[in-house]
Amino acid sequence: MLEVFEVGPCRDAYVMGLLIGQRFANRITSRLATDLILQQQLLPFAQTPESHSIIKTLSETNQRKFPRYWDELLGTAEGSGMPVLDIISINFRKEILPFLPKAAMNSSAGGTSEDCSDVLVVSDSMAIAAHNDDANIAIVGHNYLIRGSLSNGLSFTAYTYAGELPSCAFGFNNHGLAFTLNSVPPSEEEIVAAGVGRNFISRDLLEATNIDDASSRIHSAEASNRVSVHEIGATPFFHANMYLHLQVQQVHDENSISRQKRAAQLPKQSKDDFLLLLGDSEDAKYPIYMTGTLEDDMNTSSLSSLFFTISPYFSGSTLCTEVLDLDKQAPSVIEGNLKKGEISHVFSISLKESKMLQ
Repeated sequence: MLEVFEVGPCRDAYVMGLLIGQRFANRITSRLATDLILQQQLLPFAQTPESHSIIKTLSETNQRKFPRYWDELLGTAEGSGMPVLDIISINFRKEILPFLPKAAMNSSAGGTSEDCSDVLVVSDSMAIAAHNDDANIAIVGHNYLIRGSLSNGLSFTAYTYAGELPSCAFGFNNHGLAFTLNSVPPSEEEIVAAGVGRNFISRDLLEATNIDDASSRIHSAEASNRVSVHEIGATPFFHANMYLHLQVQQVHDENSISRQKRAAQLPKQSKDDFLLLLGDSEDAKYPIYMTGTLEDDMNTSSLSSLFFTISPYFSGSTLCTEVLDLDKQAPSVIEGNLKKGEISHVFSISLKESKMLQ
């Protein structure tokens, strides 16, 4: 069952990270030991001369931009007893992987390992945002919910991958601001070594007080050069891992395109329809609800590839689904396929406080 840890207010960010690291030390240690991307790609690369300037520049840029979150990261490493390099590597994995040698990139046997799906609607009858959080299977069983409280009165709830900053998945705070994250990889010419890490940007979003503040934090992060704003209305909107309205060159993702086409075929008239859509596995090649298993992943470990084949086609697993009912202001987290899953946690969003209802 998904564990919830309430932490703070703390003396400083380092202590908050330290307490999180101590609480989930076993889970963090297990995740790092079984994460094949870390063990077979990131850490070997970190021992090469080519990596040193990349990791150094990333670290300096993000420490300078977000010193509190950097301290939180260091506290997590200390609390969990894991090497700082390991914690840095998983938090910057999206930023480091593009710099791996082409031979390693070309040896990939699977598809993208972190695909997510969202469906949203705002109509006279309902206002719903629902999100499948999909990740590499190394994350399965290596996640938790952090309910952090800060000395300024702000509190947040964040779905967190073991060893990473809250949250690279989804979260909300007591100012009534909530967000989900879908990975849209940059084109090759957009990749730079000195960028701000997405984990640091999403951690900063947890402290935004309103939508304008959130937008300002994203822009001021000096990391986003592609921005698209689409207002949700009565027509249900499904989004996977490619831009739908922003006209830019982007990575052609068959997985995302297939999920987009499948979602267009399914009914979207009610909240139950949305849950069934996000639980759909009809397309065996690129299902919306993904069912990778650790055993399958480990059986392909000898391939030493960047991403590891779960089925012949994709590499990933749906970890959980978040459903945000905006009318009730009650986010719920569902573990298991929506067609048969149970709601594991229900939270309320309040302008003064956030409470767990069950």
